[in-house]
Amino acid sequence: MAISAPSRPRARHIEVADDALILDLTDGRRIEVPLEWFPRLRAASPEERADWRLVGRGIGIHWERLDEDISVRALLVPD
Repeated sequence: MAISAPSRPRARHIEVADDALILDLTDGRRIEVPLEWFPRLRAASPEERADWRLVGRGIGIHWERLDEDISVRALLVPD
C-alpha cells in the first residue's frame, strides 16, 4: 500500500519550544525539528518566537521581527 503525501504540505499551527520547532500539518502529521537548525529562532526571546504568522495558506511561516521565513516543504524534503 502506497501512502501519498501532499506535494505542498501546509501547517495549521506551530509552536516554538525551547529546543524545537513543532508543526501541526493540515494532513494530520506533526513534525518536530531541532531549533538548532534556525539560529535566529534559537537566539530570539520567547516573545519574538511567539510572534509568527502562516503565509501562503500555511506553506510557510514568517517571523516579522526576526526577518525569518521557513518553508514547510523544506522541513520535509531533504536538500
